[in-house]
Amino acid sequence: MNTQEIINKYQQAIIQIATQTGTGTGFYLKTADLIITNNHVVNNTPEVTIQGKLFEKQLSRVLYTDPKHDLAFLQPPSGVDLPEVTMGHYDLMKDGDNVIAIGHPYNLSYSATQGVISKVDRIREGLKYIQIDAAINPGNSGGPLVDYAGDVIGVNSFIIKGGDNLGFALPASYLKEAIDLYLPHKGQEAVRCSSCDSLVTAENIDNNKYCPNCGSEVKLLQVPEKEAELMGVAKLIEDILKDLGKDVRLARDGSNQWSVKQGSAKINISYNPDNYFIAGDAYLCQMPMEAAKIKPLYQYLLQENNKSHGLVLSCNKNNIVLSRLLYDLDMTRESGVEEFRHLFEQADHYDDYLKNEFGCTARLEE
Repeated sequence: MNTQEIINKYQQAIIQIATQTGTGTGFYLKTADLIITNNHVVNNTPEVTIQGKLFEKQLSRVLYTDPKHDLAFLQPPSGVDLPEVTMGHYDLMKDGDNVIAIGHPYNLSYSATQGVISKVDRIREGLKYIQIDAAINPGNSGGPLVDYAGDVIGVNSFIIKGGDNLGFALPASYLKEAIDLYLPHKGQEAVRCSSCDSLVTAENIDNNKYCPNCGSEVKLLQVPEKEAELMGVAKLIEDILKDLGKDVRLARDGSNQWSVKQGSAKINISYNPDNYFIAGDAYLCQMPMEAAKIKPLYQYLLQENNKSHGLVLSCNKNNIVLSRLLYDLDMTRESGVEEFRHLFEQADHYDDYLKNEFGCTARLEE
């Protein structure tokens, strides 16, 4: 299998994961019918959002966590035929072998970086790791490390901050061991004890808090009947989105980040606690292909910006963006509902109008 075939295959197998606090990567193993990722990606969250090339964003239960090996298993999407990727033979790998690290760095939709194994068995805190020089960035965590046969030999886990391409992946041998341990209990929430490596489930956990074998304290993630609410401005924003009929769990894109759809427009909402500003950026259509229509389009955008509606139309590279900037201390739940409703409605309106009147094209999405 050549490099391009490997990349094409994994584009459909890797999955983007988001929680209230961050984003990361996972990948689907058909033999286990599970999504594999890092424990630190789910970050004590019993339910996360997942999105892939073959399916829309949806909620997924966290089924298994393993803090010691930094592994987590998620419930896969239903009714989706994802490609089969296979586990490779980590024990046959040698220093200098070529590898590909795949994931979603910096919340991008897909990335693959090539490199070599610097050391097959780098020991850290009593565990073996594959040290690689392929670039791993924030968001790559939980993605597969793949050999040139197209097989998974590890799970991208962490980097050394300040280092130059010092990445580490958990060997696939640890992953296979965890899968074998969990599969007899598949479908149940489970946690692996960091002290004795035994599996703890709701059926055998001692006093809802302790491992029944060694007595160590464990945390079993279970979806609560009522979700814990956020605080401050993040809670205010989510309350506003709920009032506007949006599913906030699916809207979450990490810490203080949300995205929603209104018609064909995508609206990104962010809050910056350092300057107290809430930004709503609606990405509309793209510039027209016909050059003669660009100048009239610019004139129209400027005319619209002279109107006192609080919204600003701009061009970001080839994208036309409708934006609204709000100060958190000036915004109440009631005023926020009106502001965001106005932004959402106008985004849908402008997107259709610019396509019909100026020949703007639909925005490209990965």
